[in-house]
Amino acid sequence: MSLHRYIRNSVSEWMRGKGPQSDIVISSRVRIARNLADLPFPTVADEHQAKEVLHRVEQVYRRGRDNPVLSDAKWISMADLTDLEKRVLVEKHLISLNMAEESRHGAVILSGNEAVSIMVNEEDHLRIQCLFPGFQLVDAWRLADQLDDWFEKRLNYAFDEKCGFLTSCPTNVGTGIRASVMVHLPALAMAEQLNRLLPAITQVGLAVRGIYGEGSEALGNLYQVSNQVTLGLTEDEILDKLQGVVQQLIQHEKNARAHLMEISPVQLEDRVYRSYGILANARVIDSKEAMSRLSDVRLGVDLGLIRDVSAHVMNELMVITQPGFLQHQAGQVLTPEERDKRRAALIRERLAQEKRS
Repeated sequence: MSLHRYIRNSVSEWMRGKGPQSDIVISSRVRIARNLADLPFPTVADEHQAKEVLHRVEQVYRRGRDNPVLSDAKWISMADLTDLEKRVLVEKHLISLNMAEESRHGAVILSGNEAVSIMVNEEDHLRIQCLFPGFQLVDAWRLADQLDDWFEKRLNYAFDEKCGFLTSCPTNVGTGIRASVMVHLPALAMAEQLNRLLPAITQVGLAVRGIYGEGSEALGNLYQVSNQVTLGLTEDEILDKLQGVVQQLIQHEKNARAHLMEISPVQLEDRVYRSYGILANARVIDSKEAMSRLSDVRLGVDLGLIRDVSAHVMNELMVITQPGFLQHQAGQVLTPEERDKRRAALIRERLAQEKRS
């Protein structure tokens, strides 16, 4: 797959909406942080040391093309990307915002279906990410673990018998695993229950963040729920706790949806169709309103109120209406006003296309 294909293609595997519980769980991700034993971590490495990490990992990758997971993968250097191209990869959740903005000598290994993303010289030397649609944490972990074992046979990891795997951030020391689930919680937001539920999640050792992780806003009622600590916990304990909490969140959201359908079905349908009408006809719309309206329509699709739009189109629109995608498609940097016009036109065209198909 060419670099252009990764940037131009709007639909990654995780957006297709075909996984378990995909009406509420958008995606499941497992990320493993690892560092090389004999080189400083990226946060303190000099240019020569950072380039040495790149060289070693690239050599391992190129010698291991017999690995079926990496057979169609591509090595992409951050130095070869424009700022807009980096932003597109962030919006597709294939690299982190930190990687796009801070990594001086970084690269990413992307599999053909974009389910695997291995960041090199982000906050750690290696960040192995597996991203699956729906509620598939265990499957994402198995693939990430397989890749981790493969790299460990070829690279000497920084490891301490007492502390476990060593990482730049102390919260990742131990297993080095960060598991997360992106959930869509519009009914709980409408019922004003999130202010009670989300703080309770943090009290059991999990983190709740916005759509792009730490420091980002929860646009479109999308939240990432993840483990906060890896030291002192096994991989199974981390996954079991996260799965248990997410299952409870799913049930709360289902109950909230059923309650709304029972006590105010007309008002709910009116809200869904008002948002659909605005999206289908607006000439100007900013990203925050677009995400909010797309969230309403996605809820309507999941509840069967809207039947001529598919869930994966909603997932797609949540990505391609972001600033990076809009500007890359336009081939130039756009002002906020120009982006708002282009966003509205793109949504109108995509919804019209879906209705015709």
